[in-house]
Amino acid sequence: MGVTCVCQVPVAEGKSVQQTVDMLHKKLEQLGAVKQGSFCVDCETYHATGNSSSQPSKLLYVMHNSETPLSCLALFEGGPCLIADANFDVLMVKLKSHFQNAKGHKVESRGSRYRYCDFLIKVGTVTMSSSARGISVEVEYCPCVVPGDCWNLMKEFMQSFLGPSVPELPSVFAAKPEGLFAPTDCVDTMTQYLELFNKLRKLQIPGTNVR
Repeated sequence: MGVTCVCQVPVAEGKSVQQTVDMLHKKLEQLGAVKQGSFCVDCETYHATGNSSSQPSKLLYVMHNSETPLSCLALFEGGPCLIADANFDVLMVKLKSHFQNAKGHKVESRGSRYRYCDFLIKVGTVTMSSSARGISVEVEYCPCVVPGDCWNLMKEFMQSFLGPSVPELPSVFAAKPEGLFAPTDCVDTMTQYLELFNKLRKLQIPGTNVR
């Protein structure tokens, strides 16, 4: 896994979510990117139960990525995180007396993946309860694992099809210590998706139901 940036792309003025996604696909194909299948990232939310203290219980997020189908990621609100195998979902069912699934809060990003030279690009529609909440774009620069060594190159590439919507350096990278070899990993990518999902959960976009 290389350095990965996940960002939200605003819906184009006067366009629907799907029309904006189609526009991004067209821009990528005009650059010469080749479509290579599809992808899906999802997130289930759990509430800790049986908390007798007056403080609100922490949330637990269980996430899956089609790029790593044999594993999943469990992130507690505010940390820590755990990488587990796919059977972790079965374990969560057995732990229902301790963690309650927040029904109706599942969020997923699903769409197409493209390859352009050393870049892997994924354009997804983020949905919650069958309602489109926004658009996610994931860009991975595969040959590098140190964000500071390739961010300017990634930013320049993203400008070619995102224009002014290019994000700043993700906070998960900004928090890494300077001067040390601190490579990226799948936790960095999923943390960015979680931040995006939590942001879009709070949005109400009229007229964007998925059909």
